[in-house]
Amino acid sequence: MKKNYFIHVILAVILVLGFAACDDKQGGNIIEGENIDDNAALALINSAWRPYQTLSSTFTSLIDTPVDGYTSFLGKEDDDCTFAAQIKIEHTNLYPRKTFNALYKSIGIVNDAINKINNSDQISEKGKDQAIAQAKFQRALYYSYLVQLWGEVPLLLETGGDAKRRSSIDDVYTQIVKDLKEAATVLPAGNGLTKPTNPAKGAANALLARVYLAWGNNPLTQQQVAAIANNRTDPTVSYNRDLLDSAVVYADKVINSNLYSLLPDFRNLWGRANESKGPEQIFTIHHDGDGIDQQGNHQTHCANHDPWNEKEPAHIQPVHTYDWWSDDDPRKAFSVLTELRDPVTDSLHLYQWPYSLPRNGKGVDRSYTNSAYLTQLTNDVDRIEIRYAEVLITKAEALVQLGKGNAEATRLINQIRKRAFGDTSHNIASVTLKDVQDEWEYEFQYEQHRWLNLTRWKNLISTVLTLVPTYTYYDEKFADPDNIVTVNGIEHRVGAVFARYHKHLRGKYENVKGRNYRFPIPQGSNFEDLGIRPQNPGYGDPVAN
Repeated sequence: MKKNYFIHVILAVILVLGFAACDDKQGGNIIEGENIDDNAALALINSAWRPYQTLSSTFTSLIDTPVDGYTSFLGKEDDDCTFAAQIKIEHTNLYPRKTFNALYKSIGIVNDAINKINNSDQISEKGKDQAIAQAKFQRALYYSYLVQLWGEVPLLLETGGDAKRRSSIDDVYTQIVKDLKEAATVLPAGNGLTKPTNPAKGAANALLARVYLAWGNNPLTQQQVAAIANNRTDPTVSYNRDLLDSAVVYADKVINSNLYSLLPDFRNLWGRANESKGPEQIFTIHHDGDGIDQQGNHQTHCANHDPWNEKEPAHIQPVHTYDWWSDDDPRKAFSVLTELRDPVTDSLHLYQWPYSLPRNGKGVDRSYTNSAYLTQLTNDVDRIEIRYAEVLITKAEALVQLGKGNAEATRLINQIRKRAFGDTSHNIASVTLKDVQDEWEYEFQYEQHRWLNLTRWKNLISTVLTLVPTYTYYDEKFADPDNIVTVNGIEHRVGAVFARYHKHLRGKYENVKGRNYRFPIPQGSNFEDLGIRPQNPGYGDPVAN
């Protein structure tokens, strides 16, 4: 097992299985005794990562699948992920339930840890400061996902809180920012090359830039979502200039630290040989693989779980994303695979009509000999939470939305494009918001940003309604698996895979509406009603089964 931030000391840990992980009556004690020393404090904080660790692949099903760009072949047609692929998520669905509860489990452990550390007289002042800084970084990260995915959520801190009362979006973001700023003053600076599984000052500042960008785009309130919940028109775009200015400020803190930079080769960001390495990876989530950590990184498994069987689609498939890029963009062939050679048998496998569908290339480890063959069995590649390219594009987006600094925004986007193409031949003369939005997708495909981006930009509905009908397999002739059709000059029977693909595309188009700017407040881990009211608009109350 790798030794890093997540597991320094193995202790007997009791993870609370319900939403009320912070409630001592529910078994919230993590470690025996209140007087803990520096090592025990670190182990206590590390244990809070474990519920979050299980979300490395779940985020793909929740953030990538229920939009225009992806679909799912995981399970049968009544599987939770296929419902997500058709934008049919309800409060009973596995993915919001697992995500919501895991985030609050981790928050509960963090809050319990902060109290124990503050009440201990066995820990040094330095140890206390470092442990609490790491705890606050974690708590801010968890709440940053909760507030983006669910809007108003219960705000539970070490000082307490009402697990059934929803706090305002501004209150949640205010706490996130407070935690991150306090963490940044204590966390080590790092050097851009140290293991990015360890939160450093740069990670806190990068996360602050991300948070301020999301907050500065004026997230919809409960009332605003209610007004469009059953409509198929996107809400009005508006910005908070002060918050966007702050996104620029904190992006600059990362940039001007000179500790991080883009790798020369985009392809060297992925795979076990490249995992959790600077200078581009700012913060990563560690995985040792199935049966070792809490859950292996099934984001890799879902991308390519049965690569040498073209008739068996991957669990998470791209939906026409292959046409997003220009053909001469090197990121295209790497990010969405249409073929892969088996390193063991030297056989070439085609993932295109009429054999199969393209696959998400970033989930396929090609970083060492036989890696594409081996990684599908192990799910042990670390997940990149935030990398330097995101900081650059975050600053560029904020500048464009502010309507100032276009030359600087253009320079930042061109840094990313120059790295992608290897020269300046595809640089943009003056970027628009559409250029920035496109660059997000060219650079970050299958990195769990798509839903967050579309809801931040307030074009979720128009994107689905505009793009999905243009996709090849949306055409009604693909509805019948026995139909004979011609694609790219090749005549073939539709077959069950492409008919299911068609069904999911039709489902996306037919089901998307304003309620999809939020996910439903789900049931608890044991299918109980968490009692959080009101439910997000357009969804049923999460009553217990």
